[in-house]
Amino acid sequence: MTLPHILLLVGAAFVAGVMNAVAGGGSFLTFPALVFAGIPSVMANATSTVALFPASLAAAWAYRHDFPRIEGLRASTLLAISLAGGIVGALLLIFTPERTFDSIVPWLLLAATTLFATNRRLIPWLKRNVHTGPRWLGVVQFAIAIYGGYFGGAVGIMMLALFGLLGVSQIHAANALKTLLSGALNAVAVVCFISAGKVDWLPAAIMVVSAVAGGYAGARVARGMNPEHIRTSIIVIGVAMTLAFFLRQ
Repeated sequence: MTLPHILLLVGAAFVAGVMNAVAGGGSFLTFPALVFAGIPSVMANATSTVALFPASLAAAWAYRHDFPRIEGLRASTLLAISLAGGIVGALLLIFTPERTFDSIVPWLLLAATTLFATNRRLIPWLKRNVHTGPRWLGVVQFAIAIYGGYFGGAVGIMMLALFGLLGVSQIHAANALKTLLSGALNAVAVVCFISAGKVDWLPAAIMVVSAVAGGYAGARVARGMNPEHIRTSIIVIGVAMTLAFFLRQ
């Protein structure tokens, strides 16, 4: 691995840690960075998950005083659902052929970027038109966790939309729960990826420390950041990476 590759991975991991702590979308950077560094796509996705999940836990610790109480649905129940979904998604990735995953990736990036860009209109629309109970919302969280274990792009935005339906309107409380659940589902996915030998450990080791630093820093300074600038930057990155992967095909 060359010095430019190392610098690319360190920089991508740090910014991704900040992004995940503040708004989500960190895998828009880490996954493409690994692919551009020459890692096969399935292994790159697994390695990206390994590199980012400690940052989620660091961010969750920084948010530890902001965790919300959700009426009708315990946080422990959501945690268990997320763990189960993360395992299912990770196993799906492990058994997906490389060529098939390569053909799916651009569409996953496109869907994730579109969701991220439209979530401000989506969440109010869901609040107006979707009226369901905690059990249905638990099923939705399970589906989100499967997606998170499989790919993970914009999974935080999906969770924030769900928490909005659960009545969690305070952004720091929602971010606290998001970082905990995404960290949990990624943790079990990491165990699956390691057991299957899908992790490239050199780039993972290079990225993990930088991602943790970014995750903690992002959570600590989130209140002083301009969310509009961060959101616009993430959308631009998502569009650029989506186009790059379509052209790569």
